[in-house]
Amino acid sequence: MYERILIPTDGSDAVDPAVERAIDLASTYDAELHAVNVVNLASLSTEIHTPAVIESFEEQGEVAVEAIAERAADAGVEDVATEVIHGTPQRTILDYADDHDVDMIVMGTHGRSGLNRYLLGSVTEKVVRTADVPVLTVRTSESTEE
Repeated sequence: MYERILIPTDGSDAVDPAVERAIDLASTYDAELHAVNVVNLASLSTEIHTPAVIESFEEQGEVAVEAIAERAADAGVEDVATEVIHGTPQRTILDYADDHDVDMIVMGTHGRSGLNRYLLGSVTEKVVRTADVPVLTVRTSESTEE
C-alpha cells in the first residue's frame, strides 16, 4: 500500500509522536522511510545570514534526521533515507515528495486554532492543502493552545 513514507522534522520534541507513527507505518508496510529537515534561509534576516549560522542550522538538521534513522533502525526499519535541504518548508517538502515518489507524508501539528493559527500559519496545514498524496497529521501531546 505504502512504499515510501516521508517524515519532515524540525528536530523538536514536538515532532516525536509523528516520528513514532511514521516509523510504525514504515515497519507495518515494509516501506522506505524518508526523514527530511528543511533549512529555511528566507526566514533569516540578512544580518545573521552567515556561513557559520547556516552551517549550524545544517548540523542541527543532520542531528534531527539521523536521530530518526537511529530510531527507525531500532524498530527494524532498515531502508531509511535522510536529507537536509535548503528552501521554503512547504514547497521543499512537496517537491521532495514528488521527486522521490512518496506515497504518504506524516507530519506533526501543534493543534493551534483560531487567531493563533491564522497569525502563525502552519507548514503542516499548507502541505495538507496542496499535497498530491495523503498527509497524516499527528497532534503533539502538548496541543492545548487556543
